[in-house]
Amino acid sequence: MKSIGVFDSGVGGLTVVKELLRQLPAENIVYFGDTARVPYGIKSRETVIRFSIENILFLLKHEVKLICVACNTVSSFALPVIKNYFRVPIVGVLSPGVREAVYATQNKRIGVIGTKGTIKSRAYEIEIKQLDPVAKVTAVACPLFVPFAEEGWIRGDVVTTVAKQYLKPLKDAGVDTLILGCTHYPLLKQVIREVMGKNVTLIDSAQQVAMEVKKILAAEGELNKGRRGRQQFFVSDNPEWFSGLAKSFLGRPLKDVRKVNNV
Repeated sequence: MKSIGVFDSGVGGLTVVKELLRQLPAENIVYFGDTARVPYGIKSRETVIRFSIENILFLLKHEVKLICVACNTVSSFALPVIKNYFRVPIVGVLSPGVREAVYATQNKRIGVIGTKGTIKSRAYEIEIKQLDPVAKVTAVACPLFVPFAEEGWIRGDVVTTVAKQYLKPLKDAGVDTLILGCTHYPLLKQVIREVMGKNVTLIDSAQQVAMEVKKILAAEGELNKGRRGRQQFFVSDNPEWFSGLAKSFLGRPLKDVRKVNNV
């Protein structure tokens, strides 16, 4: 049976894999983390496009029926371009989260948090405005959230203090809906919720992406049925580091992570 292909610049995309496993347990998944070239957020648009095409070509060798781009930088910079190169359906993390946020907001004030590259691209703001021109968007970069997630610092005084500083402009703007615009950020959801308050809806892109994938596969008659699917994990460098972090992101450790020498 064919697989769902997932790629990310590193380990954050495992939050998307976790949701795919929860919502589509019968699907086979092939994951590629480009750990040799992480982070993508500081690269040029042309470089991100090139890396993305190389990653997709690798996944296509594994007979994938759909590709999920579990990287906000790629979704922000490169998705419209790379979709033109391939016939396989490609789902990014940006559009599903935007659609859910526009649907969920009551006061038309939407917040977005992400890496510096994602926020600088204004991709979320542009897409939100296309769906709802009246919406007011407040976008804030939260660069320390990624290392916090990777170090397992998901609660505590230091994390809360930094979160309060980052999220203050969003509270001041009165947003009632907040998009977690980075696949690392769901690990910090508890702290973000505490700082923002219970009346603010958090949009976890991973959940929305998995729903979108399910919808596309169902429409094309490509959903697997029956037994639990299998997963394969590949990285371009440092499989030990990736395996060590996997438990935080995926909820379980990974033993068989293979290094790919040539993407």
